[in-house]
Amino acid sequence: MKNIMKMAIYSLLGIAILSSMSFASAPKGRMIYIKKMKAVCGFTGEKFTRKHTQDEWKEIYDAGSFSKEAANICPGLKLKPSFINDVYDFAYIFASDSGNVPSC
Repeated sequence: MKNIMKMAIYSLLGIAILSSMSFASAPKGRMIYIKKMKAVCGFTGEKFTRKHTQDEWKEIYDAGSFSKEAANICPGLKLKPSFINDVYDFAYIFASDSGNVPSC
């Protein structure tokens, strides 16, 4: 019984740790912006993120049109699907009504 209980606890702990690593992050989105998007956009991350409020970014993302909106802001931008969640978090955290200012 003790072995089964230990195995269950370790399994739950492992799943919790691994699942938290798969979430998107604003710092990763910032690095993607700097390395992949800044040259195409021609302006800083602050100018990109300030195009919308947090609620507007959320609506755009929930509608599934985040990459389309990013392409509207930065003509010629082709955002990889694997980058969308991180860049969205970056845009949401540093939106015009957030009070946060990105350093890029």
